Amino acid sequence: MNLTFFDQFMSPQTLGIPLIILALLTPSLMLPTQNNRWLTNRLSTLQLWAINLFTKQLMMPINKTGHKWSITLTSLMAMLLMINLLGLLPYTFTPTTQLSMNMGLAIPMWMATVLTGLRNQPTTSLGHLLPEGTPTPLIPILIMIETISLFIRPLALGVRLTANLTAGHLLIQLTSTAVLALLSMTMTLSILTMTILFLLTILELAVAMIQAYVFVLLLSLYLQENI
Repeated sequence: MNLTFFDQFMSPQTLGIPLIILALLTPSLMLPTQNNRWLTNRLSTLQLWAINLFTKQLMMPINKTGHKWSITLTSLMAMLLMINLLGLLPYTFTPTTQLSMNMGLAIPMWMATVLTGLRNQPTTSLGHLLPEGTPTPLIPILIMIETISLFIRPLALGVRLTANLTAGHLLIQLTSTAVLALLSMTMTLSILTMTILFLLTILELAVAMIQAYVFVLLLSLYLQENI
């Protein structure tokens, strides 16, 4: 039974070929693209409005030198959002439940922000490792603690996204299994469990959107410290 629950997190394969690339390309096919018409449809207008609103909110606290990151961060946000939402559909695979993929996104982006800070303002970037006014005996300890916390950031980014989505999917599957098991026993308890399942689905929709936003927001905060 436990293996059955965790089978949904295994990367699907056909003839030994992993299909995770297809799962990553599917969200981009769902988004409408711009065309040469003067008047766009409602979906394209809504998408453009949402992207402009998100980019404005994300880039507002960042200096102008960091605005060149807007395309990268907005594209990452759209990809994570579509992957998380499409993964809630039945008989689908969610690539963001794989820790390897999330770490593959978190580590290069985090490393890019750190290298940007070391290239543009090395003194300020290294100054984050030692708070001003630290007593002399505590300097080595604080430098070690701040260095460890700096290298933990990408791990926290990847684990946070993986853990939240994995826990939500497991809760939904456990609750749906309980609904089917109780259906032949007590109809009242089954309906109550189905109501809980409906509320869990709404919660997981919110988690899918919030976790995509939090992932990109934390990257923007790391970028703000290094520009």
